[in-house]
Amino acid sequence: MADALYDIAEPGESKAKEACAGRAVGIDLGTTNSLVAAVRDASPVSLPDAEGRMLLPSAVRYRADGAPIVGREALAAAALYPHDTIVSVKRFMGRGPKDAETTRRFTPYRFVEGDGPVVKFAVAGPREVTPMEVSAEILRALKVRAEVALGGPLEGAVITVPAYFDDAQRQATRDAGRIAGLEVLRLLNEPTAAALAYGLDKKSEGMFAVYDLGGGTFDISILKLTGGVFEVKSTGGDTALGGDDFDRALAELIVAKTGGDAATMSASAQRALLDQARAIKHQLTTEETVLLDTRPESGSVTRAEFEAAILPIVARTAAACKRAMKDAGIDRGQLDGVILVGGATRVPAVRAFVEELFGHEPLADIDPDQVVALGAAVQADLLAGGGPREDVLLLDVIPLSLGLELMGGVVEKIIPRNSTIPTGAKQTFTTYADKQTGFDLHVVQGERETVNECRSLARFQLKGIPPMAAGMARLEVTFLVDADGILRVMAREQTTGQESSVEVKPSYGLTEEQIEQMLFDSYEYAEEDLTARLLAEARVEAERILAALAGALVSDGRLLSAEERTAIEGTMAGLAEAVKAGDHHAIRKRTSELDLQTKPFAERRMNEGINRAIGGHQVDEIGDRVEHAKGTAAHEGPGGGH
Repeated sequence: MADALYDIAEPGESKAKEACAGRAVGIDLGTTNSLVAAVRDASPVSLPDAEGRMLLPSAVRYRADGAPIVGREALAAAALYPHDTIVSVKRFMGRGPKDAETTRRFTPYRFVEGDGPVVKFAVAGPREVTPMEVSAEILRALKVRAEVALGGPLEGAVITVPAYFDDAQRQATRDAGRIAGLEVLRLLNEPTAAALAYGLDKKSEGMFAVYDLGGGTFDISILKLTGGVFEVKSTGGDTALGGDDFDRALAELIVAKTGGDAATMSASAQRALLDQARAIKHQLTTEETVLLDTRPESGSVTRAEFEAAILPIVARTAAACKRAMKDAGIDRGQLDGVILVGGATRVPAVRAFVEELFGHEPLADIDPDQVVALGAAVQADLLAGGGPREDVLLLDVIPLSLGLELMGGVVEKIIPRNSTIPTGAKQTFTTYADKQTGFDLHVVQGERETVNECRSLARFQLKGIPPMAAGMARLEVTFLVDADGILRVMAREQTTGQESSVEVKPSYGLTEEQIEQMLFDSYEYAEEDLTARLLAEARVEAERILAALAGALVSDGRLLSAEERTAIEGTMAGLAEAVKAGDHHAIRKRTSELDLQTKPFAERRMNEGINRAIGGHQVDEIGDRVEHAKGTAAHEGPGGGH
């Protein structure tokens, strides 16, 4: 394998956004609530609705006649219209119809059956809507609010996403923005937005953990702050873990206390139960006991019971936090602080857990529901060319490695996880077989060594390459990840100039366990993966040698004695058996034996080829040709490949 050639793109070179000199806002598209903010008088502020309320409930109700209703009115009608009122839509962004999210308990929606790439809800109309369309209604309502508050049309918006959103979920968020009529300047990771809101760019140096537990997602990021540079050292989390899970756990507790049967509940009853659980959760933030009804005899829930019910959920965040610190190369004693983000961090048990886990009393000076939108507003102002913080530089990372499938089903990682974005990398490959006229490229994402254990992102082809001997073609593959974390892959055959490219747009997201499981598995199965990779590589090399040698025996077998040929064919048979047996040590051993045994044959073939080439030519003429070849080579670029 030749050395990889890395070409790191500068921040302005990857899908650069033009400066937007106008009204730019930051939007936190949240699971439970959403809000919009803007910079006014050099400070970020949330923009209220007509009644002065900052938070817009992330709820959309579809009606048989009339436009959809968004916000508090929709949420209030959720129990009456459970099938037509979509809440917590963020948990469905970028997911497929067979995703585990669609089968969770207390999920009252009517999902459209089929094998399509995107979840669809059947709502009043009748009509079918995707999570992107639902999210677009929320974004559209925030857009109108901002235009009223700022006195004119918006020029652009920065929309925040969980740091652990994969490519499909990011694409879905960007698509929702476009449907809403927004110019999406950038997708900004929520932990980084929170750090901006705290004004940590004013601190000369420090290492901070951002613990973000929202309604539907959990993120943990480790940020290193040096002057005005925000460098994300590592990130982790779970795109299906949050305050909604607290509601479900509390709902289960209420059902157990009242003797109900969740399995037989109607959709309306399920929605009413979840609404009750959410209200009780909020009360338990400040109270020790809450009645299930206005009558004392109806029973009650204590804070201790609630905390016991959610403890396993909160504990699930610990593994991601510890791994993020390990990936960043630090321990908790090297942290300068911990920032709390997300409404679920209001729960006292969560704050106590975070303090014990990190050994720091967490920072919660800014409303955790507003902090992300405020930070997004700062970034939007920067991209619009305003504000006093032009020296702030954000360096986010990608959550999972990106690579290509090689022969034998192994993965060649082109860009490793936790690489700072925007970024790019190039690597050169070559052909495996003679007369190959094209390449099939398979782009994958994950941490395992074999393709079957990673996620397929995209496939595309490069055709039109003239037939050449194996190893002669030079395929340069370039991966570019822009500031939004969106991947583009380009392939170019260097000898012919043939090109092809693909903007990777996965149409469905990972299941709730897959991203987390990918990382756990990469550690747990590291030894098995390495063995599988070594076996695959050994098999590919052995099969290539056997094929080449079989061709050589057909064309030049006359150069061998009968005894030599019999011995070589016997060793070839032994290598073929080793390939079938699946022991990479045996394959390597047999390959070395065959290589040693066939060296005299290779020398005879080379000598015969040289004799044919120089036959009938004078020595001086050959010398002139050599000198001419040297001069030509001096003007050619470097080459390399597999």
